[in-house]
Amino acid sequence: MRTFAILANLVLGGAALGLAATPAMAQEGDTDRAGDIQFKVFGTAVLPDGKITDINVNLPGLPATTQTRASDNFVPTIAVEYYLNGNVSIETIAGVTQHDVDATAGLPVGAELVSDALLLPATVTAKYHFDLDGVKPYVGGGVAYFIWLKDDPGAATLPLGVTDTDLSDEFGFALQAGFDVPLGDDGFGLSFDAKRYFIDTTARWYVGNTLAIETEHKLDPWVLSAGVTYRF
Repeated sequence: MRTFAILANLVLGGAALGLAATPAMAQEGDTDRAGDIQFKVFGTAVLPDGKITDINVNLPGLPATTQTRASDNFVPTIAVEYYLNGNVSIETIAGVTQHDVDATAGLPVGAELVSDALLLPATVTAKYHFDLDGVKPYVGGGVAYFIWLKDDPGAATLPLGVTDTDLSDEFGFALQAGFDVPLGDDGFGLSFDAKRYFIDTTARWYVGNTLAIETEHKLDPWVLSAGVTYRF
């Protein structure tokens, strides 16, 4: 995960340099490109945190030092982008990603607490684009709503009598940076994108109808993507 975070910081830093280096280029948008649509097909690395920030309910008496981490995942995603003009666009992404949550401290390391949690990270961002001799860096930000489509009790919780697990859907926001590289004049290109989300979730474990454990988790994933594009 550290390698991916370094890569993401490089992408964010490169886009910021592009912003600083191109004030003249950014003064006017290509108004003739207003209404363009760009499709992107990505391979995406989803690198969440999953750290416990608070324990609200603890009937089994888990150690106060209990700590967790959510697993990384690599998935295909699709982005659709609408250009208001040559510089400003609105983008949304489509995809789902699956994660487990395992103990890293306080319990045996690797003990599975949540299994096969399936996440739909609904996201809409506004982006500002620059032009560096054909390479088009951008920066942006927007809102996100994390929807958990599925979450099962982890194997380590079953001996405690846990029958159900629930991760709360939550709103948050995202920062974004990256760059597009057109390939010729036919609308095709390459794209590299980094997003950092700021969002939490509340995890609840039930024994029958009794809430046995409730914890607050910091997710804040890096989402790093690379792929091909088509703009028309």
